[in-house]
Amino acid sequence: MDIFSEENISKILQWGIKILIAIVIFVVGRWLIGWIRKRIRHSFERTGADRGLMSFTDSFLKIALYVVLILIVANNLGIELSSITVVFAALSVGVSLALQESFSNFMGGILILILKPFTVGDYIVEDTNKDEGTVKEIQVFYTKLTTIDNKTVVIPNGTLANNSMTNVTATGRRQLDLKVSISYSADLRRAKEVLTELIKGDKRIMQDEPINVFVDELGESAVVLGLRAWINTEDYWNTRWDMLENIKLRFDEEGIEIPFNQLTLHMKEERTGGSE
Repeated sequence: MDIFSEENISKILQWGIKILIAIVIFVVGRWLIGWIRKRIRHSFERTGADRGLMSFTDSFLKIALYVVLILIVANNLGIELSSITVVFAALSVGVSLALQESFSNFMGGILILILKPFTVGDYIVEDTNKDEGTVKEIQVFYTKLTTIDNKTVVIPNGTLANNSMTNVTATGRRQLDLKVSISYSADLRRAKEVLTELIKGDKRIMQDEPINVFVDELGESAVVLGLRAWINTEDYWNTRWDMLENIKLRFDEEGIEIPFNQLTLHMKEERTGGSE
């Protein structure tokens, strides 16, 4: 019994030492991975490299280094690398099916970096699901967008690479396209004059570019007016919001009604025959 106890205690101590060393290796490895990633990011920043390439490389490097660290820890615990290879080979068929989407996203990220349909800092709209925002990171498998209300949208790179996408900020300017309805009894000419005055009075709107105020549609309960003008991309939302507010205030001053949806019913009175 004494010999049996001593053997067990010896084995427990050996495993305890191995686990302790594995923990130390993992902690030091994590610190080293962070240091390497930091140094590489600084190198990218000094050379003025594309921020999308920097975030993609950082994400890829993080995954690769952690895989290496896990293999080192496993080997220290006595798990042979050949055994790990056999396990991976046995699972390869099932895993390959599960990772098809991930591989598609990985290749999509590479295509985005090569073809550059957008870069970090661009405002894009993913046309299929209508997700939109400013590109903050292009990582290995997905791209992160920040919306105007500071939400984070994560879109797989495969989706962005394989579907249509609108880059709003590609040219540095954007068309302001607004529609406003007025009642059929309102003064159409005066309404168009008011819209033109508001456009001419806003310094953010490019006055040397085409400006259009027009009748867009004769709707069921309103005349729909449209206006189009060009502004710098960074001024788009503030200009849009201010213009809509100013249109409402000016139309109220001018007595130009903005109608709500309505339905007019005509009731027919039925007469019954007979004599009094």
